[in-house]
Amino acid sequence: MTDLEHYQKLKLELRRGVLILAVLAEMREEHYGYSLRKNLMAKGLEIDEGTLYPLIRRLEKQNLLVSEWREEGNRKKRFYQLSEVGKTVLVQLTSDWKDVQSTLNTIVE
Repeated sequence: MTDLEHYQKLKLELRRGVLILAVLAEMREEHYGYSLRKNLMAKGLEIDEGTLYPLIRRLEKQNLLVSEWREEGNRKKRFYQLSEVGKTVLVQLTSDWKDVQSTLNTIVE
């Protein structure tokens, strides 16, 4: 395995946990899949559909998100938002993220 391959693999591992926090934070407001992806990308977080949609479904299965089907513009769309459990978990994860970020900043610098 080349240095670049090692780097890419580690970068992917680092992103996995970050994506969960980013999706939960963005779901403080209601979104359907495409609008969520668009908002994340506008804020600088690239995420492909093959990663996002399974993640959304998993978070809903874990009771962190709730959803409902609605018609919008002659199309049915599934809208998601944080559940009450999801709101609590987001607060906890955000606090943990800030602690880890602060610690890592100290270590890396």
